[in-house]
Amino acid sequence: MSLPAVYLINAAITAVIVVGALVWWVASRRRVADATIGQARTECEHMLQQATREIENLRKEAALEAREKAHDLAAEAERQLRQRRQEVSALEQVLAEKTRALTDRLATSDRIEQELRGREKVIAQQEQSASGALARTEQLVAERQRELQRVAGLSADEARDILLKQLEGDARREAANLVKRLETEARETAAQRAQQIITDAIQRSAAEHAIEATVSVVDLPSEMEDTVRRDGEAAAFELGLYDLHPEILRLMGRLKFRTSYGQNVLNHSKEVAFLAGIMAKEIGLNGHVAARAAFLHDIGKAIDRDLQGTHLELGLDFLRKHGESEPVLQAVAAHHMDIDWPSLEAMIVQAADAISAARPGARREILESYVKRLEKLEGIADSFEGVSKAFALQAGREIRIVVESERITDEAMVWLSKDIARRIENELEYPGQIKVTVIRETRAVEYAR
Repeated sequence: MSLPAVYLINAAITAVIVVGALVWWVASRRRVADATIGQARTECEHMLQQATREIENLRKEAALEAREKAHDLAAEAERQLRQRRQEVSALEQVLAEKTRALTDRLATSDRIEQELRGREKVIAQQEQSASGALARTEQLVAERQRELQRVAGLSADEARDILLKQLEGDARREAANLVKRLETEARETAAQRAQQIITDAIQRSAAEHAIEATVSVVDLPSEMEDTVRRDGEAAAFELGLYDLHPEILRLMGRLKFRTSYGQNVLNHSKEVAFLAGIMAKEIGLNGHVAARAAFLHDIGKAIDRDLQGTHLELGLDFLRKHGESEPVLQAVAAHHMDIDWPSLEAMIVQAADAISAARPGARREILESYVKRLEKLEGIADSFEGVSKAFALQAGREIRIVVESERITDEAMVWLSKDIARRIENELEYPGQIKVTVIRETRAVEYAR
């Protein structure tokens, strides 16, 4: 064999070997690539499944969170709705109350308007009647004047004086009838309500009363000022008066050892405060002002024996210096009717004071002064013309007067009772009030023989 042929064979063998190696390498690489691709595919599928699970978990968590937020929002909305409903219900209730109040006011206004219209009609009729009566009176005056001048030869001035006296008598008679009618109407409308208020006030005060001797033996403990102050504080606390000045409490405590006609002044002050507070509240007034003024109205009696002046003047000065309010001072100043009524609370204080002082058993007087007062009371009544006999009754709380029927008419009785009451007010000093009753009686007597 020639050398080139050997070379070719060697080259061919080498080529075959190289190609076989290449084929083996390629196959080996393919197997490796297939394995790698399979592993990558497996890993991809695993990652995909894991991602799918995570996405599902996230979706579930998002849904749960959304449901929780929706529940919270719904609960908040329900709470706000309930609150709004409560507010609306409260507003509706207030509106209903205001509507009822407005309805009541309208009804009251309509009733008052109807009453006013009725009164206007009555007044118009009275004015018409008065105008007619005035015209008839003027005509009668003219006729009587002409008649008197013609018959008696009187002058115009003399005739006018006679007619004026006649007219004055007629006017007094008509005025007396009017006063009597008005007093009757006032008693009918006010007596029942006043009795109810006063009875309820007395019942609710439930005070224990004991008449003390004018002269008492008192066991004075040490440190007397402390005892007096504690007594004043206890009385104020019982009445709900918590802000009184300590000096005021000290003086009020001193009243425990002061009596007036046998009545303990501190107990009297407490009783008046109870009555005034209850009565003021019953008729819609300021119960605190009434009770406070009633409790302090006699505070001047604790110092009137040490200083110059009446207990009212001294008490007012003391209370004013220690910061009491003007409504309280005015009510205290008016409790003896020394000034015109500054307020309705002042009237309540005066009425409560009169009730406490004038009730049976509250006070007692020295016999001599008591008899003198009764004699003077009867003497005032006997001093009037036409009085037949006067009798003081109920320990001087009522005076009954019998008049001569021939001299005193029914109309004159009204003026006589008022004149006697005015004289008593001006000339006598007495606790409470005195009832003046005038009696006129006509008798016809005959004997069968």
